[in-house]
Amino acid sequence: MGEGAQDGATAAAVGSAAGTTGALYQRVLGPVLSQDGGADAEQLSRLTLAALGQAALRRRWPVVSGVLDGLGQELRRPDPRLEQSLFGCRFTNPVGLAAGFDKDAVAAAVWHHFGFGFAELGTITWHPQPGNPRPRLFRLAPERAALNRMGFNNQGAQAARRTLERQRLPPPGQRPAVLGINLGKSKITALDQAPDDYAASLELLAPLADYAVINVSSPNTPGLRDLQDELLLRRLVERLRRLPACPPLLVKIAPDLEDDAIDAIARMAYEEGLAGVIAVNTSLDRLGLEGRRLLQTGRTLAEEAGGLSGAPLRARALEVLRRLRATAGPALPLIGVGGIDSPQAAWERITAGASLVQLYTGWIYAGPALVPQILEGLSSQLDRHRLAHIGQAVGSGLPWR
Repeated sequence: MGEGAQDGATAAAVGSAAGTTGALYQRVLGPVLSQDGGADAEQLSRLTLAALGQAALRRRWPVVSGVLDGLGQELRRPDPRLEQSLFGCRFTNPVGLAAGFDKDAVAAAVWHHFGFGFAELGTITWHPQPGNPRPRLFRLAPERAALNRMGFNNQGAQAARRTLERQRLPPPGQRPAVLGINLGKSKITALDQAPDDYAASLELLAPLADYAVINVSSPNTPGLRDLQDELLLRRLVERLRRLPACPPLLVKIAPDLEDDAIDAIARMAYEEGLAGVIAVNTSLDRLGLEGRRLLQTGRTLAEEAGGLSGAPLRARALEVLRRLRATAGPALPLIGVGGIDSPQAAWERITAGASLVQLYTGWIYAGPALVPQILEGLSSQLDRHRLAHIGQAVGSGLPWR
């Protein structure tokens, strides 16, 4: 296939996300996303990322560039009141793509065209690993939720570095969207060797990261959540901070922690000078859906392994965020994630204490229109509450109007 044909094919694939306020997305994928069965959820994600990965590599080609620019004009909502500087990074807006979608960082160069102020890449491990057996990603369409037991499937840190270098990104601090890199422990690495495993990945990828995240909260790698223990986590953080040119470090925690464990992590993050805490990852709690059966397996959620995400997680994620805010105080930046699928949900998380929010499951169901809808909603709330800047809303407890 010649370059011209490749150019057109890539543009067509990327353009499928464009359409007036996501109408095309809903027309094409809405029927699929409205039911548990049909097209495989993981395969849909793989196809989408394949197209976006090609677009990232060819984004300077005229046709692809035109499509991406059109996408950006449709989905971006510039508003100086939504800009923030946090842990040395300038965020054009507080809405980001959560880790777990772009696992191998193939589309790092194009996420700002979807309206995101930042994107978190990964989870990336030092060793390449295939993840858990399939099927491992399931839609729960009526509940606007998903169950996943992916198991950190990724090509490894060395491949991720090559992928990022091929995209010829501007250096950290000079990008249209902030890029974070989410790091996890390799499955084959023993727990007592975890600090060295994370450190190997971070040392390799640090020059390409605006910030880095220590993921110790996925439920799909055996023993990983043990690293949320205060002493083990402190040891891990101290190991990583000794690295030369260590980027701002954040930690991502689970929603299933007891209050005292949340308090301990908040105190540790503050004492160790972490850049922030991300709350929350997916949940092992079935959140009232224990009897819900998966179409693909015939088993109930109570019988299935994996983490639950999406709308059912919203209330618990908000509780954890409020707890963190109360313990850590206003100085520690928090990122809210889990069940954010509307402007009101984003505002709720920000006024509870999150400086930034992240989307994943809600974005998949709602489509590209969700980001501009949230940004418009946040700007509207600033108007209605007569606030000059989004920072004034953080932790304010102000209601949705």
